[in-house]
Amino acid sequence: MSSRGKKYLEAKKAIVSGQRYPLREAVELVVKSAQAKFDETVDTAIRLGVNPAHADQMVRGSVVLPNGLGRTVRVLVFAKGEKEKEAQEAGADFAGAEDLIEKIKGGWLEFDRVIATPDMMGSVGKLGKILGPRGLMPNPKVGTVTFDVGKAVQELKAGKVEFRVEKAGIVHSPVGKVSFGVDKLLENVQAVIEQIVKLKPASSKGTYLKSISLSTTMGPGVKVDPQDVRTI
Repeated sequence: MSSRGKKYLEAKKAIVSGQRYPLREAVELVVKSAQAKFDETVDTAIRLGVNPAHADQMVRGSVVLPNGLGRTVRVLVFAKGEKEKEAQEAGADFAGAEDLIEKIKGGWLEFDRVIATPDMMGSVGKLGKILGPRGLMPNPKVGTVTFDVGKAVQELKAGKVEFRVEKAGIVHSPVGKVSFGVDKLLENVQAVIEQIVKLKPASSKGTYLKSISLSTTMGPGVKVDPQDVRTI
């Protein structure tokens, strides 16, 4: 058995199989279960009572995590003139128009998030086959197609995360690093859950928050009691 396997099993011993924990206790267990030599990312998986096959039950949005993500985010902005300058002043790593589009067509992808002004989307749309599969295509629903590029850049740099429900009705989102500690991770998780609750489709019937789990990059999953978070 590999050392990773041993560490995983050791961490899992503290977690009772099938038990759903109060949110704070779940975060504490996740932090304690982190055994890797690097600062693991903490992720949440939330199963919703929606059918994403129906357009009116697609849950998609974004939220600025109160304590950020704990990593550097390289932001690219498609803009011209004053808006390009605004993006650069706000801290964008790359800003431009046709020059960046051609660079990306040539295989360059040294960035993590993309913003575009609405007037640039006709040109940016040509990159759909490159940016789309990588989750990098700007979208007005999550605030990345906007003329307010300064604010958008600052939010992404501060730790804004985007999420969308998958076919199985599950939303995945990173919520920070193990090194954040319990309180900061708890605040970030709560921010994600609150935003998802705000986006509940009117056509969603029955239980909306069906299940919630937390895990680190290399650690076991910890189930959260949805009843505990419905009072947030």
